Amino acid sequence: MEVGLLMPATFGLKHKRMSLNKKVALATLGCKVSQYETEAIAEAFEAIGFSVVPFDTSADVYVINTCTVTADADRKSRQMIRRAHKRNPLALVMVTGCYAQSSPKELAEIPFVSYIAGNESKMQIPCRALELLERRSATQMPIQECFQITDAVFEPMQITRAPRTRAYVKIEDGCECRCSYCAIPRARGNVRSKKPADVLREVEALAKGGTREVVLTGIETASYGIDLHDIRLTDLLEQLDREAFVPRLRLGSMTPEFFKPDIIERLSRLKTLTPHMHLSVQSGSSDVLRLMRRRYLADQAIGAVHSLRRAIPDIELTADFIVGFPGESDAHFEETLCFAEEAEFLNLHVFAYSKRQNTPAATLPNQVDEQVKKERSHRLIALGEDLRAKRLARSLESTPTVSVLFEERNDGFFVGHTPSFIPVAVKSDAELHGEIADVRPTHHDGVHLFGDIIKIK
Repeated sequence: MEVGLLMPATFGLKHKRMSLNKKVALATLGCKVSQYETEAIAEAFEAIGFSVVPFDTSADVYVINTCTVTADADRKSRQMIRRAHKRNPLALVMVTGCYAQSSPKELAEIPFVSYIAGNESKMQIPCRALELLERRSATQMPIQECFQITDAVFEPMQITRAPRTRAYVKIEDGCECRCSYCAIPRARGNVRSKKPADVLREVEALAKGGTREVVLTGIETASYGIDLHDIRLTDLLEQLDREAFVPRLRLGSMTPEFFKPDIIERLSRLKTLTPHMHLSVQSGSSDVLRLMRRRYLADQAIGAVHSLRRAIPDIELTADFIVGFPGESDAHFEETLCFAEEAEFLNLHVFAYSKRQNTPAATLPNQVDEQVKKERSHRLIALGEDLRAKRLARSLESTPTVSVLFEERNDGFFVGHTPSFIPVAVKSDAELHGEIADVRPTHHDGVHLFGDIIKIK
């Protein structure tokens, strides 16, 4: 096996589009940022003549955009690599993403991995695939190369098309939080932001293509602009709101300390920003938050929740929580339950703590037993289901009509979301994909509101 280091000057997106009769299949593990990146890579492959096909079909090139947020994510990444090789043993298997960035040597030991790309060189993958296919054809030998770069710049990428419903736009990369449990900063580097003009152009192009909602996302979205001059996230939101390219603008995951009083006041004036925030809370215990090295304590986080609800009365909040963190006692976990109940979240994403190599939390004392983690996960998930049912009942009682962006058909129902991200289903034989309609809610099942369409806008 040969593992080499290739310099970025040796290749780039300079190939003209040609008829290749070659197919590429792509798979994504992990967050919405990774999904966006995969879409951008796919468009770049098409631009030089590849056909994009589903991952579970035969292709000439497979690209796996990996995740390393948990040990299970690493396992699933390796599983996708093996699946690609099984589909076509002669194909190039190209691996990128956070697992590739943090553990390239581990991936290079897999015999049929052809190429490993760091997190800052994703857009060079398509043309590199062409070069590797040509070299493989000439030598009839498998090529194994590792390519990583360390330049702390925002890698230029964009998507030009998306569904009529919702598109994700990556505006930021990297993280400087340095939470004790997280391997992502090592895989993503420091904060880098997309230039505001580039964000506006991308959103405008998506809107012209029919996209109705854009979600601004990043690894640490709240830190957008700290590497730029004279602009931060709220300034960008105000620029996009003035242009009003799309009727709905949404934010990806946010940390509670972002929501200071002046920020909340500015957000409350925006017409296109949807009344929904997803908060990366992680724990309702200040003791655990200190161990996690988060930038806020529980009272600050719950204060942000209450401030958001006062300023934006129709807002819905969703949240992430980690249970079973080292040192989390039964009392600490009860504080998290009380926090979630007081916050009245619409939805909870619950994760059991996963030990990540080379993170401070991996060596903390008082590691929590796996069975205890499972029990706490089940309890918090059950509480989240109860809270969601209460929020749906509240919406049903207080809102005579809701605006719904319809996204998919499911068992005779068309399903979409309100601006506050409440899922709504209506019985309809009409094609509603990408339509925004006023709906009169009639009942709920603990997961969705159900209702009747009054008017399509």
